Amino acid sequence: MKKSKNIILVSLLVLLVGFVYYYIALPPINIHARGFWYFIISVMAIVTVICLITTVVNNVRTHGHTRGIQDVVINASDFKSKRVLLSFCATIFVILVFIIGSVLSSPIVNASKYQKLIQIETRDFLTDVEEISYNEIPLLDKDSATLLGSRKMGSMVEYVSQFEVSNAYTQINYNNSPVRVTPLDYGSFFKWISNRSEGIPAYIRIDMATQNVECIKLDKGIRYSKSDHFGRNLYRYLRFKYPTYIFDDPSFEIDDNGTPYWICPVKDYTIGLFGGETISRVVLVNAITGEHTNYKINEVPNWVDHVYSADLLISYYDYYGTLKHGYWNTLFSQKDCLKTTDGYNYIALDDDVWVYTGVTSVGGDESNVGFVLMNQRTAETRYYSVAGAEEYSAMSSAEGQVQNLGYKATFPLLLNINNEPTYFIALKDDAGLVKKYAMVNISKYQIVAIGDSALECEKTYNTLLRSTGITVTDESQLKSITGQITKIAQAVIDGNSHFYVKLSTSTDIFDVSIANLIDMMKYDVGSTITFTYTEGSDCNTVAAIGNVK
Repeated sequence: MKKSKNIILVSLLVLLVGFVYYYIALPPINIHARGFWYFIISVMAIVTVICLITTVVNNVRTHGHTRGIQDVVINASDFKSKRVLLSFCATIFVILVFIIGSVLSSPIVNASKYQKLIQIETRDFLTDVEEISYNEIPLLDKDSATLLGSRKMGSMVEYVSQFEVSNAYTQINYNNSPVRVTPLDYGSFFKWISNRSEGIPAYIRIDMATQNVECIKLDKGIRYSKSDHFGRNLYRYLRFKYPTYIFDDPSFEIDDNGTPYWICPVKDYTIGLFGGETISRVVLVNAITGEHTNYKINEVPNWVDHVYSADLLISYYDYYGTLKHGYWNTLFSQKDCLKTTDGYNYIALDDDVWVYTGVTSVGGDESNVGFVLMNQRTAETRYYSVAGAEEYSAMSSAEGQVQNLGYKATFPLLLNINNEPTYFIALKDDAGLVKKYAMVNISKYQIVAIGDSALECEKTYNTLLRSTGITVTDESQLKSITGQITKIAQAVIDGNSHFYVKLSTSTDIFDVSIANLIDMMKYDVGSTITFTYTEGSDCNTVAAIGNVK
């Protein structure tokens, strides 16, 4: 009778502890999830401890107070001691299975399988990455977006005392524009109690090209989020709806109508118990209503941008680049080993968000052999063989142009400028504000252009490309004009002398770089001159001078 009571008591205690652990930790019930193994091992360890305690107590009661604990431990024939031994051995067995499964799932044993997790397609950069307008280029990085979002939140007096801005800031394509979106969060548990019935009233949308910040107020509040509690907490809501799914970290996005959603990728493992991580399904959760839809990976709607995380995609290429000749080659000879550089950025291409990062040798020689673009919705990976400066070398080169100002470079964007692969870099002051922009040629990173705006920077950059002979002006784009010089002024831009000229036959201003056309120094007001030039947004760039009188 006592034994039965003890068994029931132990079982109830284990169930209670297990439920509390499960409710808090939310492990998936799936043998491919490490969290599930941690849960099983923890429960079995607790059972072992409880059995040990009950065994000690019962033995002391049985033998009386004259016998010590050492007698209880020695009494191995006792039934309860066998139970302790059984639970202890079972726990050790599960731990051993977990360790062996981890080893057998690792690249040490499965190098060739890891190396083939993705297919790489070699493409032509100039064909794939066309020159785009500046309203499609994200001029801000996440840190700058976070700063703008915090300032916007500070100006919203109706929300600032109860809510704070989430640090999500997911970059997406919204109506063909690069934007970052992030929800508001409850300021604290007590503020959640006060506002939970209405939900989170708004999210923030930042246009990364125009730097316009909007607070989008919702007719009905967000009721399912990471900052909610109990059943409406997003992680707990997903776990109870899909107890066997292994979810990657959900991303906050909006659809084409501006409705907020949580994009919840479902992990699968294709190599052993824990190896070969991939995404097999995606669950979309309407952040307002909680309505959820389960999609196969090839059925995900096109407006969704974040299915594969940037870190996962980069790990794929690192496996591909380092494991060509097996695992041990990565530790010793490192023959033909390539890896991604320490950083990445995003570009918009084909109405998707692509992760960009450079590819360099494992030796770290501060130069790239090429770069990759990886689609965050489909995992499509494209390799471009463009040798040149590694991103941090280009960043240092840009910072060197403004070292007197102390500006710091952000991680570059990859652009096609005048058919040249080019790093586009924002330069920020100590307060995190973007003050200038830089363009650095990938092949020749000593060619650096600086400008107060992206257009001004591009103009200077194109001038440098022509002056160094990298690009040649397209004759079909040149226009010609003849007139008398009515005004001329000299200026120095980025260490280069320029003449700004006005003619009697035009209201335009013409920019003559002395580095390109040094003969211009011979002429002054009153000279009649013929220019060939290319049109610009602020002033026209003179390509050649002829028929000077």
